[in-house]
Amino acid sequence: MALSSIVTALPSDETWGPPTTTDSLVDGVPYAPYSKGDKLGRMADWTAEGKDREGRNRPQYNRNYRDQQVYGAGTSSLFAIQVAEDESSFSVVDNTRTQKTRAFGRGGAAVFRGRGRGGRDQRGGRGTFQRVGGRGGQQGYYDQRGGRGRGGRRFGWKDYDKPQRNRDSSVTIRPEWQMLEEIDFNRLAKLNLETSSGEDIDSYGFLYYYDRSYDKPPVKNTERKLNVVDRAAYNVTTSSDPIIQELAEKDEATIFATDNILSMLMCANRSVYSWDLVITHQGGKIYLDKREGSSVDMVSVNENAADAPLEASEGNKDSINFPGALALEATFINHNFANQTVMESETSKFEMQHSNPFYNPSEETDPLASKAYKYRRFDLSLEKDEDPLHLIVRTEIDAVVKNNISGEDQLLTVKALNEFDHKAQGSGGALDWRTKLTSQRGAVMATEMKNNGCKLARWTTQSILARADVMKLGFVSRAAPKTNDRHVILGVMGYDPRKFAEQMGLNLANGWGIVRTIVDMCRSMEEGKYVLVKDPNKTLLRLYKVPLSTFEEGEEDGEEVVAGEEEEEGEG
Repeated sequence: MALSSIVTALPSDETWGPPTTTDSLVDGVPYAPYSKGDKLGRMADWTAEGKDREGRNRPQYNRNYRDQQVYGAGTSSLFAIQVAEDESSFSVVDNTRTQKTRAFGRGGAAVFRGRGRGGRDQRGGRGTFQRVGGRGGQQGYYDQRGGRGRGGRRFGWKDYDKPQRNRDSSVTIRPEWQMLEEIDFNRLAKLNLETSSGEDIDSYGFLYYYDRSYDKPPVKNTERKLNVVDRAAYNVTTSSDPIIQELAEKDEATIFATDNILSMLMCANRSVYSWDLVITHQGGKIYLDKREGSSVDMVSVNENAADAPLEASEGNKDSINFPGALALEATFINHNFANQTVMESETSKFEMQHSNPFYNPSEETDPLASKAYKYRRFDLSLEKDEDPLHLIVRTEIDAVVKNNISGEDQLLTVKALNEFDHKAQGSGGALDWRTKLTSQRGAVMATEMKNNGCKLARWTTQSILARADVMKLGFVSRAAPKTNDRHVILGVMGYDPRKFAEQMGLNLANGWGIVRTIVDMCRSMEEGKYVLVKDPNKTLLRLYKVPLSTFEEGEEDGEEVVAGEEEEEGEG
């Protein structure tokens, strides 16, 4: 080729290089335009597409690079190769046989036998009292309590956007209620009041002897079923107790309570769920009461677990494992377990000084349960007090057993821990009781102390208040994880309540300090009715002054009353 022809082929203008064109193709090859201001973060990001795909399911996965511009990333679509079938649509055919799962249960509802009486006995009467363990009236209020909020689990990468649980209060706070005090749990933990072990005033009821065969581990490949035992048992509130009314008239003490109510107050700083107590200041006396259908009567499950059972609103799809359903199941188990583990014999039973004050043979068809009520007095006086301050509490004993060495009768309280599904959400990392209870009893008990600290602390406090010699703890599990109406007894352990309190780090002097503080608050105020409420989402107690008509007969709980008032206003 001649040199003259090459020179003539050169462009005539002053610029050099390929001609400027709007076409993005240079000789048929795609050309990516770029700006001189582009930052060169990485030479090539071969994983950009994969991370973008994951990012749709896992937001902010690549948050370290989300603000950094990758060279050429904005024009990567120019070089996308269109193929007939994308790799993402490729899947391997699974030829394995799937095993059908069996459906358990009859709709997931716990079967409760034994009738519940409606209506609360008025002061001064000895009529019909509310039975425990029945079907009626106690299934709606507890379902509104959610699980625990932020707990002891380590904060992980999945928790950066995890919302805090919002639980509902155990009672509806009405506009006319006047808040008087707010008490933080940190203040409660610093209180301390040393008291004596108390003195017995009177005792009522009778006790059957405990069946020692339950202490032996079950024979291999056999299970002892938990049976439904219909027996008349009562859990009457303080002001409706005719014996307490007589003691108040005789001026035997200033403060009156039951062990169920008092243990809730003494262990308040261990509680997570919301609860409420009614305090009546009348005639110079303080009555610690509960509402009809109060959550204080229910047995919570895994209340103190780091990941407590979830409500349906929080994504729990297993209806039998809701906190409310688990509480009903645990209450049903405790009622029947205490009745099943005694040997019913009219010829050999331990009689107290008086008969059961709540039993009316003409009204009841079921025989009485093994239960003794001991009315005990404690001195809560301080050196600065001019007059002594005494508290009378009604305590309960479930059974009696003869000591193997001395042959003396020992008083027992009988309670039951229950396992619902150690693999389910809310189990709190519990071990499988069927395989570990015999070989690792200590580990099983330690896990229960962690997950059910409030419940065990209340049971231990009740046993010490009643001056019981032994506290029997049964371990009851579901016959199948997906059904909550059939249970088996896996074992029973016995503990000295005082030593068990030391193991738990339970300080009764702190509990008495809490009781004295709350009572002093109410005594310093005018006579009337007060409600103490545990905040559902904070470690706080709130004391409200309420009208005297609050929670009277016909007012089952706060929500029903509010609904009734709205209907009346609408009719008006």
